[in-house]
Amino acid sequence: MTDTGQLVDIEGRRLRMSHLDKVFYPDSDFTKGRLVEYYARVAPVLLPHVRDRPLTLKRYPNGVEGKSFFEKNVSGHAPDWVRTVRIETPGSTRGAESADFALVQDLPTLMWVAQLASIELHVPQWTVGPRGGHRNPDLLVFDLDPGAPATIVECCEVALWLRDELADDGLTAYPKTSGSKGLQLYAPVRTRSPERTSDYAKRLAEELERKHRDLVISRMTRNLRDGKVLIDWSQNNPKKTTIAPYSLRARPSPTVSTPVTWEEVERCSHPSDLVFVADDVLERVDDLGDLLAPLLAEHRPAL
Repeated sequence: MTDTGQLVDIEGRRLRMSHLDKVFYPDSDFTKGRLVEYYARVAPVLLPHVRDRPLTLKRYPNGVEGKSFFEKNVSGHAPDWVRTVRIETPGSTRGAESADFALVQDLPTLMWVAQLASIELHVPQWTVGPRGGHRNPDLLVFDLDPGAPATIVECCEVALWLRDELADDGLTAYPKTSGSKGLQLYAPVRTRSPERTSDYAKRLAEELERKHRDLVISRMTRNLRDGKVLIDWSQNNPKKTTIAPYSLRARPSPTVSTPVTWEEVERCSHPSDLVFVADDVLERVDDLGDLLAPLLAEHRPAL
């Protein structure tokens, strides 16, 4: 029987929600309905971090064990109340020179994204203006990716070194888990060119590799990464995106890219110490608020 879904009203917008009983995370019996509920409840802290940032959807129509695909161009099926922005995509694998990206500006749009089975939300480190067009990056990001047998425990050690280096340059770093294996650091910045954050991040990653060759690597070469932590500075490339704060991940369990405190980073002694699933994150938000709120500050240090 075809699930035609049900029409719901979300802040004055009509949206058809369907297949809410479908299990998306078989290991946890976590359904699409629970995914929609999670995004609805976490929206107050998630939305400010994705607003005005062109969204790349990673859709899993049959859950995390099924096929997935990235989607950038949503113009063909987006409701007319979803704001979109045309972004140039030269060299696209689909041969298109531009795509109409969704901007998740409000709860109805976030619920529409969830209805599309977009488990993961990926955004760039820059925003668009009211009439479109790229602004320069306003976030600096370091993606710390462990090569087995290294884990997030080693990522935390590297994160503390990075935090201190950034502080020496007048920048304040804020950590979050990737929701997968690693850790990510963000710093709010003000830049005058699209390449500034990428150039700076590469230089700092290379410097840390020179200081800590036994644990740190800044090069993407996979055969050099065993037992080390890759400082992936390339996430600052304006063409790239990073998993958004509070986004679910397509892992066996409904883990979330979760903001954490520096005290938690310092205390991490086992990978499980920094694994958080959807229910954990909702409790943390109730208790701690948005630990990444400083990333939204209007006044930012120049880089």
